[in-house]
Amino acid sequence: MNILIIGSGAVGIGLASSMLSQKANISIYSTGKTAKAIKENGIKRTGLFTNYSFSKDELEVYEKYEEIPKDKFDYVFITSKTTANEDISQKLNKYRNILKENFKIIIFQNGFGNDEYFLRYFNKDHIFCARVITGFIRPKRHVSEVTVYTEPIAIGSIQNSPVDDLQIIADMITESGIKCEITKDIDKLLWAKMLYNSALNPLGAILNVNYGKLTENKYSIEIMDKIIDEIFDVINASQYTTFWENSNEYKKIFYSKLVPDTYNHYSSTYQDIQRKRRTEIDSLNGKIIELGEKYDVNVSVNRMIYNLIKSIENNF
Repeated sequence: MNILIIGSGAVGIGLASSMLSQKANISIYSTGKTAKAIKENGIKRTGLFTNYSFSKDELEVYEKYEEIPKDKFDYVFITSKTTANEDISQKLNKYRNILKENFKIIIFQNGFGNDEYFLRYFNKDHIFCARVITGFIRPKRHVSEVTVYTEPIAIGSIQNSPVDDLQIIADMITESGIKCEITKDIDKLLWAKMLYNSALNPLGAILNVNYGKLTENKYSIEIMDKIIDEIFDVINASQYTTFWENSNEYKKIFYSKLVPDTYNHYSSTYQDIQRKRRTEIDSLNGKIIELGEKYDVNVSVNRMIYNLIKSIENNF
């Protein structure tokens, strides 16, 4: 099995380590200092679950699509920031000869609607999405650390395409130590993660705190409650569905289980702000604003949070 992983951040290196542990042939598309670090040191997965270390000779690193051999990959994992999706989808279309006939693209990203970039160029039977709620950080450029875990990785098709060919991927990730499963409810799971990330990620970055601290302050709780309420208003006005009847039902599990399970985690948005990099806010609260405008729903608190993150980014 030949897998191309596009995105050499914490999730990409973590999944690359998982698949290498199961004897898959792994190639990573990476550039700059990260590509150099992987070429010199290989990759590692540390933290929770099984730890792995692979030498530089156990995987390939490509810095240009032109370098990649034709007819090579069975699967492509998209683990980059969502800000790169426009470029990645165009490049994969331009260099689609690197993909085998029955290739599958699996999108392991935050947010909702990321598949839309790839559906412009590829058939829906080739495009799949994953919900990742496991916490990864990257203490070094070639190292992924699993910091928190609350639910299995889930893989499925928003377009209801057949998922039989994905079971082997789920099994391999599970065997590597991180539980993974195939689901028919990937749209609901992605909305569940949207609720979680949109409430926690930007506010934690703005206030410079971890997830847990946000639930110990009545003012931040009020903001998160309003973000969640607005997202449910959008869902109810649209064709989408989720697992909970209303926002109050979701808030019960949010405050009693989801946040406590990930109490010490600092969001990817926080990490991006600390490194003065563009965040994924457009795929989170930005998507809520887009859908709010489409369905004529008031999402003013999501817009305020979005504008605050954009204001911070504007100073980089």
